[in-house]
Amino acid sequence: MKFLPTLLLGGLIAIASVQAATVDPRATLVEAVLADEAGTRIERVNHLAGTRDELVIRALTSWRLSELYVYEATDGSRVPLLLNTDLDDEGRASGVALADGAVLTDSEGDPLRFRAADLTPLHTTSGLRRAIKTALDLFALGDSNPNMRRDAVVKLGQQLSPDYLPHLEARLDEESDAGVQRALREAVALIRTADADPRVRREAVRELGKLRSINSLSFLQQLDTDARADPDSFDEETREALRISILQIENYIFRGQLIGTAFRGLSLAAVLLVAALGLAITFGLMGVINMAHGEMMAVGAYTTYAVQGLFGAGLMFSPLGMSVTLKGMGLTGAALDAYFLVALVASFFMAALVGLVLERGVIRFLYKRPLESLLATWGVSLVLQQIFRHTFGAANVQVTSPGWLSGSFVVQDVLFAYNRLFVVGFACFIVIGTWLLLTRTSLGLQIRAVMQNRSMASCVGVRTDRVNMMTFAFGSGLAGMAGACLSQIANVGPSLGQSYIIDCFMIVVLGGIGNLVGTVSASLGVGMMDQVLQPFLGAVMGKITVLAAIILFLQWRPAGLFATRSRNLEG
Repeated sequence: MKFLPTLLLGGLIAIASVQAATVDPRATLVEAVLADEAGTRIERVNHLAGTRDELVIRALTSWRLSELYVYEATDGSRVPLLLNTDLDDEGRASGVALADGAVLTDSEGDPLRFRAADLTPLHTTSGLRRAIKTALDLFALGDSNPNMRRDAVVKLGQQLSPDYLPHLEARLDEESDAGVQRALREAVALIRTADADPRVRREAVRELGKLRSINSLSFLQQLDTDARADPDSFDEETREALRISILQIENYIFRGQLIGTAFRGLSLAAVLLVAALGLAITFGLMGVINMAHGEMMAVGAYTTYAVQGLFGAGLMFSPLGMSVTLKGMGLTGAALDAYFLVALVASFFMAALVGLVLERGVIRFLYKRPLESLLATWGVSLVLQQIFRHTFGAANVQVTSPGWLSGSFVVQDVLFAYNRLFVVGFACFIVIGTWLLLTRTSLGLQIRAVMQNRSMASCVGVRTDRVNMMTFAFGSGLAGMAGACLSQIANVGPSLGQSYIIDCFMIVVLGGIGNLVGTVSASLGVGMMDQVLQPFLGAVMGKITVLAAIILFLQWRPAGLFATRSRNLEG
């Protein structure tokens, strides 16, 4: 006997499927259009749920927009019709009969032409529009795009209508996409929570908990509130199932938010790492407090914007108040998407060039004068910001991610954006490259020698002035590539660098001046803490809290996480 409800349900589904297969959708639509009663129209439209007839779908869409008409034929019959888009010189269009999809013709076989203004449109009520929308949503169950199918299933499930169950269950047997299958199971369980049988409701609630259905959380919470207000309406087992399912979903959401926050923090840390690497090297080598380092990031971001324009439709900018237009190559598809790879290289060399000019023109005269170098580079940063404003405008510019960096993949309802994954991987590549440069090349050997003892390195033939120049250009180039990466996950504007320069200095000081491992560790800590604290404290208070924690840490370890050893007598 316990299998009787299941057998009955299966029989009803089979009967509904047979009825849906035998009903002529076009005839049913004509009956709905010609019916005088609003209730009859809604009932007929409900019978069209799940139809695959393209003409019926087109007619329902037009009816919902009041673009469906009834033509009074010469014999007195009423013919529901759609107007085609083939307008003649007088603005008239041919009509398509809903009964057979044929074009209406006169006695001589020529197409009849109609003006929309001369016909009376069929108006709709709110209830009829809902019924039409439901039929259209059910039609989307057969869409070739899995995302469209999933969205339609979610909408149908939230309406809690038992009329959808046969269609959803039938679709579940033939659906091949895992995401849509999961949405179908959620929708079926959600609809069954409104079943009159307590056992069916209880199993549906448990199923939603097992599925970790985020979409149903608010509904389950409302059921739980109703159960507390009226305990007699729910048995004890159902109330317990509600509490367990809600707890399962809430814990699932918390874990997802935690993983998502950690991933965003990791991508932010990757950008800060690339930017802070150059600052750590130059600060550790030359002792120069470069407040214009953030503007080197902006140089890289604007270079990315310029390369994108040159690969695409073109580029407009206004240097020195003169409007200049550069014609782009007009590339599309994969060729256009390749712009970002070129932009990474171009941003490095452009920022390195600007850094080289800055070092040769300003900083080389201010070595061992930290206060003057701080003020001078701060002034340079203001000048560069104004140059950005006058050249590219005060508003942010649009940098579009290439196709291979657009979108994301989902794991346990957590989005992992491709552009952020690329930034993390690129940061790892830069760290390895920088380590190889410092430990496996003659330039790296000279840099480390100057960092440990500038005077002794000069005595053994190291051209410290040249090392300073090359190191500063390399550090600026790294900042430029950080700006290129940042253009994929943040806004590009004149003040871009100012938003990250403080974080870069915090990373350098916290990690230990000039220490590569320390810079990596500190960037991870600062980036993760910033993203974790922001949802709770806000952006400003989150940064203040991070800064306060770093200050307290430096009271304990003034040299940072990893102190750089020196061969100076006073070191």
